[in-house]
Order: sequence, then C-alpha cells, then structure tokens
Amino acid sequence: MNIPATSQPAAGPAGTPATEPGGPPRNVEAEQAVIGAILFDNSVYTNLCDELRPDHFYDPVHARIYEAAAHLISGGNIADGTTLREKFDRDGALKEVGGARYLLSLIDRAAFLTAQAEAYIAIIIDLALKRELIRVGSELSDKAVAGDQRGQDILEQSERRLFALADTGRGNRDFKTFGEALKGSLQMAASAIRQGGGISGVATGLRQMDRMLGGLHKSDLIILAGRPSMGKTALATNIALNIARSYGRTRNRNGEETQTGGIVGFFSLEMSAEQLAMRLMSEEARIESERIRTGKLNDAEFGKLASAVQRMENYPLYIDETGGISISALTSRARRLQRTRGLDVLIVDYLQLVTASGTKRTDGRVQEVSEITQGLKALAKDLKIPVIALSQLSRQVENREDKKPQLSDLRESGSIEQDADVVMFVYREAYYLQRAEPRPHTPEHEEWERRYEELYSQAEVIIGKQRHGPIGTIRLAFEPSFTQFRDLDEDAGDTHDHG
Repeated sequence: MNIPATSQPAAGPAGTPATEPGGPPRNVEAEQAVIGAILFDNSVYTNLCDELRPDHFYDPVHARIYEAAAHLISGGNIADGTTLREKFDRDGALKEVGGARYLLSLIDRAAFLTAQAEAYIAIIIDLALKRELIRVGSELSDKAVAGDQRGQDILEQSERRLFALADTGRGNRDFKTFGEALKGSLQMAASAIRQGGGISGVATGLRQMDRMLGGLHKSDLIILAGRPSMGKTALATNIALNIARSYGRTRNRNGEETQTGGIVGFFSLEMSAEQLAMRLMSEEARIESERIRTGKLNDAEFGKLASAVQRMENYPLYIDETGGISISALTSRARRLQRTRGLDVLIVDYLQLVTASGTKRTDGRVQEVSEITQGLKALAKDLKIPVIALSQLSRQVENREDKKPQLSDLRESGSIEQDADVVMFVYREAYYLQRAEPRPHTPEHEEWERRYEELYSQAEVIIGKQRHGPIGTIRLAFEPSFTQFRDLDEDAGDTHDHG
C-alpha cells in the first residue's frame, strides 16, 4: 500500500492532509492512525468511536480490520496485532498489504494523543459523508438522464437520502447527564410560568384543553379520533387557526423573548386546500360556510369576509392537499417546510389516508398503520414539534348503547395507541340523539326535544391517554354553522374523571 505524502494544503492534525488529491475524498493516513491507536489502546474504541462505522473507511482493508477489532473489543476480548493476525491468517486482502507486519506498522502510525485520535475520527466521518454526497449526486444525475421515473419521485428519493445523511451520527447522541435533564425540565417549567395557566407547550387557544394538556408539547404524537361527522377536522382547523393567528414574539418583564402561537403545517388528504380555506374563512369572519360557498352574501357580509381574508393572508399556515401521500413523502415535505419556512405544529388529516412507503402489503393493514404511526412519532421527535394526526374510529362504536368512544375503538388500535403520547376523542351526543327522534306529539318527543336543544351546541373531547398528565373529559361549545369549537363558560367547562 502506498502511503500518500502529507504535504497537502488542507491539513488535519500534525500536518496530515484532510483529504488526498485525485479520486474520491479520502485520507488513508488518518484511517491508519485511528486503527493503530485502537490496537495500541483498546479504550480508544470504547471512548471515542461510538459514531465511527466500518463503512466510514475508504480503504476496504481498514474497514475489515476496524470491524474485526470492534467485534473483539465489544465481546470483552483484546484486539491487537496478535489476535487480529490469527483472525486474518487466511485473509488474502491483508496479505497483499503485508499481513502481520502491516498490523504492527499501524501501531507505529498510531495517534497516541486523545485529541489527535478524535480529530482523525472526525476527518474520516466527514470524508465518508462527502463520498456519499457524491454518490447521491451521481445517482440523481443518472436517474434524471434515464427518464424512466417522474422527476418528483426522483426528488423525493434523493431528499430522503440527503436527510438520512444529515441524521448520520445524530442517532448516537451521548447520554444526557441528570443535571442536563433537570435543566431542560426547569426551562419547561419557566416557559409555563411565562405563558401563564400552566402551559409549557404550544397553546391550542382552547383554555380547558390547554389546562388539561399543558399545551401541545414538542416531540409528542397526538391522535385526534372520532366517527365521521363528529367534528375531527373542524377541531383540528380551529386549533390550527388559533395557533397561526396568535403567532408572534413578545418580551417578558425580564426582557426575555418568548414566542406565542406558531407556524402550522396542515396535510389535508381528504379536503382540497380551497375547501379547508373556506372553513377557516367561515370561522374567522363568523359567516356560515354554506352561505360563503353558495355566494348568498350581502354587501356588508362580503366586506366582512374580505377583511377576514386580508387578516388571514399573513397567518403562517401552510396546506398540502396531496391525496394518498406516503409517509416518506409526508416526512420529506414536513422537513422541507421547517427548513424553508419554519414549522412549530404539524397536523395530518387523516391517518388512514396516509400510505406506507414500501410496496409490499403482505403483512396487512395493521403493519402498514404501524409503519405510519412510527414514522409520525419519529418525525415529531426529529423536528421537535407536536404532530396531531386525525384518525377514524371503527364501526363497532355504532353497535353499542353507550356510543362514547374508547381506546379499543381505534382502527388498528394496537400501533396507534402504543405510539401516541396523547389520544383524544371528539364526541357529540346530539349527533346520535338527532337520529333517535321519537314520534312527534308524544311525551317522549317533548323530553327528546328538551334534551336535543340542550346538547345541540355542546361537544366533548375525551382524553383517553396522556403520558404527561391526567385523562378525562373536556366540554366545549360547538357551533355547527361555523364548524367551530370554543370554550364554554368557566363554570360549565370543568374537567372531570382525572386519573
């Protein structure tokens, strides 16, 4: 093996070049120095190599030596010239570069200082990343020239590869000390104090919900479920509008800058962007959506609508209306939105319309939904934002006398319930009561009418699971004309069934 000269312009530790001229980015000397350091002192591997993998090495012989040494050390054995020589006695590749003598020569080239070894490891990983970037770029070019795939598909595939590269090493974060964890918790508590009302996350704009949840927390997957016509989408759009409407930055009495509201991304897989926008306009302008849709507005109402639209144009709310989007494409677009515009809350309407990324469906829908919920939870953690995913409930709700939803009613409930940090159900008793109207002009009808009028403008949000706090029921006002949920009076909005 020819050892390259070290007199290159871009230098690493002790004058070693950060890369070598000609061919792919590489530094064989750095690889030799790291392997030599490991063979000389196995603790170098234990203490410094948590992010270094065999595929980071340019020279395949170095990759195999590193992998063999790692295997021995991880098994509690010594990795040195003697033990590795036994392992590679019949290895032709090692014989080509000098066999046992090459192993011993690596120790002579070792980085004996910890700081040197750390710097060499960083160089090896960085150059491996650059080689992979070249590979991705070459594949992108080849696919684009071949022309047998849609440009958008090539873009999404390449974007996933690039994001995966960006995540390299981040999955191997060091343990946090207890002190660091305590500091993070204290910052959450301070945030709750600054915002008032015990809210440490993003406020939904619904006081009772915020009190029970403490706001929407970073990295949480929140499932909002219900049967059709219960108001899942309406509640989700209400929350989205409240958050986007209140977006801004303020300073507290101590001069510290805090953010209110947030930037919202909304994947509308069922409704078009225009239909969703009409709902939001109806709520903002306080004009029935049906009248907006049919154009039955007088001049004053149209002026009111125009003013609402002017206000809303600046709300940081972004809608993606792609139907049947895959979890990988959804993830790529959410990452892109956060990178280009910012993203504080993501809403997916709804879960069952997202598709799995793979082409195989042999494991059935349960496995597919499991991939989707795991993907959404991973996205929430990676982007450090709350993700709200709407979900349909199974028909078994309709077969019970008590139609209040419960966790077992979730479709493919195992994976959804397991991956979610919060599960909430939307329930409107008036919906079912309307379909059970007795014969008119009877005592039963009079009682039914009284009950229906009482419940017509009410709804419940049932928190069936919450990792961070109590479960229970939140009572809200519901205005069907505007498809809007809002707080009841304080005395009527108390929660119950805390546990």
